[in-house]
Amino acid sequence: MTSTATSSQTLRAIAYLRVSTGEQADSGAGLQAQLATIERAAAARGWEIVAVHTDAGVSGSLPAEGRPALSTVLAQLDAGEADLLVVAKGDRLARSVVNLTGLLERSHAAAWSLVVLDLDVDTSTATGRMVAQIAGCVAEWERQIIAERTRSALAARKAAGVRLGRPVTLHAEVRQQLLELRQQGMTLAAIADRLNAEQVPTARGGRWYPSTVLGVLRSLNLDAEAAAARAA
Repeated sequence: MTSTATSSQTLRAIAYLRVSTGEQADSGAGLQAQLATIERAAAARGWEIVAVHTDAGVSGSLPAEGRPALSTVLAQLDAGEADLLVVAKGDRLARSVVNLTGLLERSHAAAWSLVVLDLDVDTSTATGRMVAQIAGCVAEWERQIIAERTRSALAARKAAGVRLGRPVTLHAEVRQQLLELRQQGMTLAAIADRLNAEQVPTARGGRWYPSTVLGVLRSLNLDAEAAAARAA
């Protein structure tokens, strides 16, 4: 199948797992399901899994150099330490056509194969490479459509006067005090120092920082935008 192994040899596979959010990474559910799928395929096809690498809480839109585990996997494959890179689902590996195309070119140049189990794709064949590229196009399209729908939904809610952003938990008097200090021309740092000196607690009971002050000012802007939309 590849130049690193003959048909009589057991193909050496590296399993690559990925989840996007910290919550998924903490639960382990997504990672366990991916590994189980790969292990079943390896047992059925006679592969030897020589390594398992995981990028937990990492976006699939990042290039290989932005994903520590994937970088390690590719280095091992390029060095001839394995014959196959196996993923349970195509979107675990890449969610942009540019990234997927780069991986396909790299696998061809270094004579290792990419196997995407949910698509039944093996890039040791020309057909497999074509299907993988098409799947990458679809994954990128889905990501863009979701982003467009999210932006449209938020714009519609904003136009209807719905306040966006996190719920307000800071006391109204503190928010008003902060706004008045800003209107007096004080800097974010000066406002934070003033509130700390007066022992005014933040919404979570901690200290004030310029970034904390900025967050409240943005919250006030959201209030104003929502009120203006309702009045229109």
